[in-house]
Amino acid sequence: MTSKRNTVSMLWSALLSHLLTLHTCAYVQAECPALCSCSESHRTVDCSWRGLRHLPVGLERNVQSLNMSHNHLSDLDHHLSSFTHLRILDISYNRLLHFPASLPRALWELDISGNRLHVLNKDDTAYQWNLRVLDLSINKLERVVFINNTLPNLKSLNLSYNKFWTVPTNMPQNVETVDLSHNTLVQILPGSLNRLPKLSRLYLHANRFAAVHYGAFKHLQGLEVIALGDNPWACEDAANISHLLLWTKRTSARVLGCPCHTWHTCGEAHLSRTGSWHSGTNTLSPYVLRINEQSHPSIQTVTTQFWSLLNTRDDQTATGSAKESFIMDAKSTSRVPYSDIYTTTEGPVTTGHFTTSDIMISTTRRTTTLRTRSVKRAKKDFGRNKSSGCSRSLSTSVFCMLLLTATM
Repeated sequence: MTSKRNTVSMLWSALLSHLLTLHTCAYVQAECPALCSCSESHRTVDCSWRGLRHLPVGLERNVQSLNMSHNHLSDLDHHLSSFTHLRILDISYNRLLHFPASLPRALWELDISGNRLHVLNKDDTAYQWNLRVLDLSINKLERVVFINNTLPNLKSLNLSYNKFWTVPTNMPQNVETVDLSHNTLVQILPGSLNRLPKLSRLYLHANRFAAVHYGAFKHLQGLEVIALGDNPWACEDAANISHLLLWTKRTSARVLGCPCHTWHTCGEAHLSRTGSWHSGTNTLSPYVLRINEQSHPSIQTVTTQFWSLLNTRDDQTATGSAKESFIMDAKSTSRVPYSDIYTTTEGPVTTGHFTTSDIMISTTRRTTTLRTRSVKRAKKDFGRNKSSGCSRSLSTSVFCMLLLTATM
């Protein structure tokens, strides 16, 4: 009996050893797919810019990050469902006509920008419970449909550079950043933004807004940054635009691209020299925000006043001193590194956050005041010097006449 037990235990030990050897050999023999580059553990795979039309052969099932961008993929339906460990998927800049079906439900980040999507249906993202970042920019989307209570962990939604004419409804409730810039938006339907308590960054610049309905942003209690520049705001229509202008003054959020002003940030710049209203196309545009959010996570405001030479004789005579005072003010008040600010009167004005062109920006009120005072003081001093000179010459003449008379 004892010998039989020993024999069975030896057989089990041999079998386990053999299985362990096979597993080790399989791990050692795992190879990176042809035309791709992999990390040492083969869990991060880069197959971008390879001219691929299909998934590469030999892709490991336990891959966590897969980059298939800049290829010729046209159909990925049900091709990625078996990659249950996939967390990051980049399939941007391909030839996809629709959202791939049966994507892994473990995804955290999905980049499907630069394709040919026209519609996002409600079933496309219904089971993406873990998705945190969704980039659908640079497509041909005209409509997206979200089901209530789906995408519960989504934090960033990028829908820029598409063909939306109205702000999508039923956006995920916990989203924090929504980019709808560079579309053809003309309206925000009532209630579209009411159920987004955590939304902190909303980018609506470079669209076709003329006005928004009263209370459109009323329920965005957590809003920190909103971009409204480069829109053709109907500034002459006071009845429809006045409530928006009042909201931009009262909100605690940072409003980039103030409607009907040449201000770049509401409350932190002065009106133009004429003091008149301007259309939204005269605000700073376009914005370059996403690129620098990593280097400047708080999206610091460019508070420096840009220099612009005005076509007046006073400005030409006082250019040197005024520009020096402007540069000193910029160094002391700017919230971004001074090396990122270029003061020029020709071409675009470039900073760490914005790129602007064809913009008329007046000098600061402080500089103008200093210049005016200096001119007035100079004129006053000149008048005093002239009168004192005359009095001296008159007294000298009288003294000479008296002296000559006494001598005679």
